[in-house]
Amino acid sequence: MIHFMTRTGIFITFEGSEGCGKTTQIEFLARALRETGRPVLVTREPGGTAAGEQIRHVLQHAPEGEKLTAEAELLLFAASRAQLVREVVAPALAAGSDVISDRFLDSTTVYQGAARRLEAEDVRRINEFAVGECLPNLTFLLDLEAAEARSRVFERLAGKGAPDRIEREPLDFYERVRAGYLEQASANPARFRVLDAAKPREEIAQNIFQIVREVIDGVSA
Repeated sequence: MIHFMTRTGIFITFEGSEGCGKTTQIEFLARALRETGRPVLVTREPGGTAAGEQIRHVLQHAPEGEKLTAEAELLLFAASRAQLVREVVAPALAAGSDVISDRFLDSTTVYQGAARRLEAEDVRRINEFAVGECLPNLTFLLDLEAAEARSRVFERLAGKGAPDRIEREPLDFYERVRAGYLEQASANPARFRVLDAAKPREEIAQNIFQIVREVIDGVSA
C-alpha cells in the first residue's frame, strides 16, 4: 500500500447524484479559496489525468462501454482513481495546494455498490487499494430528491446533447444512489457534510465556504 501521510493542503470532495449542482459549487468554492490566497487544484472523477480521461470516455460515452458489466465498471473507476491519486492529488497536497475533486471513492461505494448492488466488501477493498491512505479531509454531499435530480439532468441537456450511460438510468437507480449516499454520510459523520441541494445556490455556497474555513482553521491549529 502506498502511504500519503505527509501533506499540507486540504482535500475536499463533492458528492451527489447527477443534477445536484456539484460543478457550480466547486467553481464557487475554488474561486473563494483562491481569493484568500490559497493555491487550489480542481479535478474530477473519472478523469483528471490523460489516462483517466480516456477511461471516462469509455465509461460515459463510447459505444464500447454500453455493455460494461458492473464489475468491469467498478474496476475502471478504480483504475482512473488510482492514477489520479498518484499523479495529481497526492503531489498537489504535498506541495501545499488544496485539492477539490468532483467525486472520489464514495461515488464508487454508492454507484457500483449500492446502486449496482455489488458486494460492499469487494467495493471497499478495491477502493482501499486504489487510494491507499489518500482520503478526503472533508466531503460535501449535495442531497436532492431523486426525481428532481433526474429532472434537472434532462433539463440541462435539452437541445445540447444526449445523456450519458449513467444519466440514462431509470428513477429507481437514482433513488438507490440517494439512499446510498445518505447511508455513507451517516456512517462517516466526521468527514461528511450533508447540504440541501434544493436551496438557492448562493446560500449553499456561503455555507460550504464557512465549513471549509472552519476545517482549515482546525487543521492549521
